[in-house]
Amino acid sequence: MFKKKSRIKEGDYVFASIRSKDDLCDIVIGVVTGVHEHDIGINGLIITPVGLKNKITQGKTGPRSIEILKNPTPDNCILAFIYRVDYETYEDVLNLDNNNIVLISSKTYSVLDGWMRESLSELINNVLSLQDGSEKDHAKSILKQRMDTLYDKNLKRNLYSVCRSLKILT
Repeated sequence: MFKKKSRIKEGDYVFASIRSKDDLCDIVIGVVTGVHEHDIGINGLIITPVGLKNKITQGKTGPRSIEILKNPTPDNCILAFIYRVDYETYEDVLNLDNNNIVLISSKTYSVLDGWMRESLSELINNVLSLQDGSEKDHAKSILKQRMDTLYDKNLKRNLYSVCRSLKILT
């Protein structure tokens, strides 16, 4: 059977989760810059889903949200990005044996990176946190304008899907 390390090579896109002090995970997305035995160098972003972590600490979430932050995947992490997130540049080495590292496609990387670079979490959180009225309508129109100006078709489709499921665009 092939080992994880033999599949990952320089230039691949990866998704990783790193357990933080609160026993929940932060998310790393990036490009592999080097592979040495069980260690891989990654250059990308580390994302801390602050909003969802706060909701969990306040007891305002269900078991699904806790599961997302304990075992994030490229598929479910968008649900953590709906709330406020902090992110910064990440350049470090991760060990394949100690971290959950998954190969992702360039399209998936582009969507996840786009959520951060385009501040989509902030825009969605603004809409969700406001009471019905003119301020919320204004926040919706800003989100709609941003959606209309996105160049990446996959990111645009993903954002539209999330907004539709949250009933933001109705």
